[in-house]
Amino acid sequence: MTADTDRARVLIEALPYIRRFNGATIVVKYGGHAMVDEQLKRDFALDIILMKYVGMNPVVVHGGGPQIGDFLRRLSIESEFVDGMRVTDRQTMDVVEMVLVGKVNKEIVALINHNGGSAVGLSGKDGNLIRARKMTYLKSRGEDQAPEIIDMGMVGEITAVHSGILSSIMKSEFIPVIAPVGAGEGGETYNINADLVAGAVASALNARKLVLLTDTEGVLDREKRLISSLKSDEARILIGEGTIVGGMIPKVQCCLNALASGVRKAHIIDGRAPHAILLEILTKVGVGTEIVG
Repeated sequence: MTADTDRARVLIEALPYIRRFNGATIVVKYGGHAMVDEQLKRDFALDIILMKYVGMNPVVVHGGGPQIGDFLRRLSIESEFVDGMRVTDRQTMDVVEMVLVGKVNKEIVALINHNGGSAVGLSGKDGNLIRARKMTYLKSRGEDQAPEIIDMGMVGEITAVHSGILSSIMKSEFIPVIAPVGAGEGGETYNINADLVAGAVASALNARKLVLLTDTEGVLDREKRLISSLKSDEARILIGEGTIVGGMIPKVQCCLNALASGVRKAHIIDGRAPHAILLEILTKVGVGTEIVG
């Protein structure tokens, strides 16, 4: 079999998926190593552009934790974390907003535009997109003890997503790129977990798919083998029995919430794999775990 034949087979394999997802909204959470490695960054941009060219409606929500941490260190501002979440006082919030909205967001927009796409950057404060309130975080102190109430500062939880601005952008053939920052009732700014923003945006848009890029293969079983497909009930069982642990729990829970709100499929995929998004959406095998209702 020649290399040309291999390439032709790849295109033929992708054809039914291109037909199936024509016109479909697909929300992609962009984060992890795929935001750092230069080749993976370009691969990501090309994947998103191709999705748009073949008739899909990609919406990008990005993180930026490492970039925020680097900037805070340069300013000699110490970070405190609780269960992996950054405690965000007002001084830190100013840096978070500056880095996410003013730097990371614009870099992603420029990357997509430079490679032939048309992207528009915005935060949850634009067009009243994401409304939020201060998160009340309860930290477990073990059995028979009341949980500890932790003040996370300006870390927010989503109260509403007003998707009208996203619909307008997509109708104009642009790709929305969203920084995970929201506004409170008094106009105050909140730092929101990017996975949660991606899930809430997918629900608000009634997206066909939610795709979370991670630095792991996907959901693993007890023998550390990839689980390629899960039903919602199976995922809840794996969480309850301790197979799904640590940082994978909120990602899976985010997917379950989106599925319960009408999203058809959610995917947790390995963003370290070149062209991971296209491999997951346009091939039979994929490169991660799909979760269905």
